[in-house]
Amino acid sequence: MKSALIAIAVALLLAACARHKPRPQTPASQPSTTVPQPRAVPETSLPQSRRYRESQDGGPSESDVDISKLVEPVPKVEAKSRYGNKSPYSVLGKTYRVMPDAHNYVERGIASWYGNKFHGYMTSSLEPYDMYKFSAAHKSLPLPSYVRVTNLANGKSVVVRVNDRGPFHENRLIDLSYAAAVRIGVWPKGTAMVEVRALNAGELEPAPSNAVSASDIPSRIYVQLGAFADRDNAQRFLARIEQAGLSRANIVTTRINKREIHRVRIGPLASVAEADALVSRIEKLGFGMPRVAIED
Repeated sequence: MKSALIAIAVALLLAACARHKPRPQTPASQPSTTVPQPRAVPETSLPQSRRYRESQDGGPSESDVDISKLVEPVPKVEAKSRYGNKSPYSVLGKTYRVMPDAHNYVERGIASWYGNKFHGYMTSSLEPYDMYKFSAAHKSLPLPSYVRVTNLANGKSVVVRVNDRGPFHENRLIDLSYAAAVRIGVWPKGTAMVEVRALNAGELEPAPSNAVSASDIPSRIYVQLGAFADRDNAQRFLARIEQAGLSRANIVTTRINKREIHRVRIGPLASVAEADALVSRIEKLGFGMPRVAIED
């Protein structure tokens, strides 16, 4: 009987040791060489209303950073980001396509900016957004891309690295970081008419023939409501617009790939704010979403 009790006690002890067997430890003399990898933070899967600390965006509440002393990025060859280049993709019910490359890309439109609300949160490429770096968001350029953004109101320009998606406000071409917006005078105004031109690796300045100077600055901004291959259709659409009480509408005919295109547009307009107000009015009248165009 006694030997049986001893056997049972030994079995229980061994079972307890097996349950609490310590895991092998890395010797203190052999520190881990694994580099911590970035991870997608949980807020990337949350809706906008719950994703960020701040409800409103703005510049830094207080900062001792001298934007004038920050160095712009130098364009270099980079592999496409693993994240943010899915094509097509959809945001707010609208579908967008990512360009295969940025070669020869140049476009004029309206720039906006983003700042403190997004500072430290992940961009679409899963890089943390830093409002003190010269970066930007674009709807269709591959991530990353390098572009020169020139403010057409003052001729100031900045080189930025595009590593995010946006802006998804209608009729906005590019969203600049706070630092980039300050550098070319988009901040604190909020928006500006700009030219965005892709840069190749090692290219800091565009070719002289492509440079934008203050003397080249266009002051004409238009709202385009439609484009038609048939001029009679354009005329009928123009009549509907005029009947709705929209003034200064006209038809401009251009030739694209040997075909005539008749654009129905309103303008020129005095400012981005006027264009935004007109776009809102056109939507409410049921004419769909017009596009803002900037021309020489």
